Amino acid sequence: MRKLILLALVGLGAQLVDGSLGMAYGVTSTTLLLAIGTNPAAASATVHLAEIGTTLVSGFSHWKFGNVDWKVVFKIGVPGAAGAFAGATFLSGLSTETAAPLMALILLALGLYVFIRFTTMGLPKGRLGLPLRKRFLAPLGVVAGFVDSTGGGGWGPVGTPAILASGRLEPRKTIGSIDTSEFLVAVAASLGFLFGLGSENINFAWVGALLLGGVIAAPIAAWLVRHIPPRVLGAAVGGVIILTNSRTLLRSDWIDASDGVRYSIYAVIYVVWAAALVYSFREYRKNAAEERRILEEAEARAAEQDRREPEPA
Repeated sequence: MRKLILLALVGLGAQLVDGSLGMAYGVTSTTLLLAIGTNPAAASATVHLAEIGTTLVSGFSHWKFGNVDWKVVFKIGVPGAAGAFAGATFLSGLSTETAAPLMALILLALGLYVFIRFTTMGLPKGRLGLPLRKRFLAPLGVVAGFVDSTGGGGWGPVGTPAILASGRLEPRKTIGSIDTSEFLVAVAASLGFLFGLGSENINFAWVGALLLGGVIAAPIAAWLVRHIPPRVLGAAVGGVIILTNSRTLLRSDWIDASDGVRYSIYAVIYVVWAAALVYSFREYRKNAAEERRILEEAEARAAEQDRREPEPA
């Protein structure tokens, strides 16, 4: 019973972060399951089954708060589902630990870009509101879906920074669209795991505990993301990406840093991250009217684009 309560609390905390920053539910939950001895495929299967419910509630909540771009959801979600199913069936017989450091390095670079871009310059001004094309979103979805199911998490860490870095979609709609499209990924990954593992290897009580915590947190996170200043939100997301992927790299066979080195680096990241959040908030307060104008212009461009004939990918 104690373990189920702990899993519910982890699900609540992970979904609160995931729904407001666009990532971390799968990574956080899977890490805990691995720590208590669950094999990688069963851990990922458990998390993805729980995510069917959490992403459904999260997507509905984000939609109600106006955080979703449905074109982005389907352009990235359908390829993401294909990648997730392939990754789930692949992981059922194989681990992808050797690919983790390389993926972490790529994500760390994206995280640094997002972090520096939003902290120092605020919202992108040139391309915000322009459409995101299938030729960008489809490959991104396949890769993010594959990484998500093989790593027990990765849809948000791959998809969110890539779309933010494009400068075409404001942070809250990036997060809302990624969270909503994750429902398709969770369903496809779960089907792949059930096909590859069978249901006997999955603890459905654990699934229910994670689901309960996530469902409670989802509407709160969707409300929260709408009220966090975009500049601060971008800096916060960038910090999460940097921290999580630095941790992966430092613990990998590539570096295998000692505890003292790792904790020193974590401390530096936390200090810089906190300073960046304070600076971003102050700059947002100084330029709030300008950022509101940018968002209004972006929404007007998006509305105009919706009225036109869809352009080829």
